This record gives sequence, C-alpha cells and structure tokens, in this order.
Amino acid sequence: MTAAASPAVPARAARRRSLLTGGMLGVGVMAAVDVVVFHLLLGWHHFYDRSTPAVGLLSDGLLQTGYLVLLVAGAFRLADARRAGTLARRSAVAGFVTGLGAFQLFDGVVDHKLLRVHQVRYGVDLLPYDLVWNGAALLLLLAGLGLVVATRGEGRGTG
Repeated sequence: MTAAASPAVPARAARRRSLLTGGMLGVGVMAAVDVVVFHLLLGWHHFYDRSTPAVGLLSDGLLQTGYLVLLVAGAFRLADARRAGTLARRSAVAGFVTGLGAFQLFDGVVDHKLLRVHQVRYGVDLLPYDLVWNGAALLLLLAGLGLVVATRGEGRGTG
C-alpha cells in the first residue's frame, strides 16, 4: 500500500506516534550507551550489583535484550511512519531527546538512589558522579520537553 493509498492519519495521532517512536529510540540508545560505556568498556558497574558477578552479567544481558527490543521496534515504527508519510520528524526528534533524558534520569534516581541496584562507580566519592549523571539527564530531559512544546503544532500548519 502506498502512502497515497493509506488511510488518512490525523496530524495529532501522527505527532503522538512520532513522539512515542522517538522516545522508544531515545531510551534504547541511552540504555545502549550506558551498557557499552559504563558496563563493558569502563567496567564501573553492572545493572544489578547486589549479588555475584555472574548475576551482574546476567542482568546486563537482560538489559541489553530490553534495549535491543526497543531499538528494533522503534526502527520498524519509524520505517512504517516514513513509508506511510505520517512521520512528524521534528516531533520524533523531540521524543528521541526526551527518551535519552528520561532513561538517564530514571537510572540515576531510581536505580542508583532509590533501589540501589548499582551506583555509577564504586570506591570513589559518589557526589560528583551523581551530579554529572543526573545533571546531564536533567538537561537532556528539559531540552527534549522544550522540543516537545516547540513542535506541538507540527502537522497542523502551525509548527
């Protein structure tokens, strides 16, 4: 079915779908960066550090599985929206940046501080690491939300 033959999708629904698709990809990319950089390359922590190293590796594998599912699903949704001509590009970017910040802030606040499943790093003063981790997350999240607001009229001739 071509884009011309596809059923009409209201601009609001296309924007919402684009935001969600971008968000899925943003969360997946930030999780991938976290796993590759902090878990694998630097070896600072595993997703779950409150058990044996084998359990830590298993938890990293489960996190990798989760972010790969998000990335693949997001890529298919993105391709489908492009094919159908319903992709609201600026809204997808807004969702992507929001997803980056949301994952990072959730990880920094919930995983690191509330649940204490792991810390950014061990054997060091955590305050500078927490400030940088959560500060970067907050900046990304605020930038993403600013883009969401800035693109709210996309597809309706006003954005």
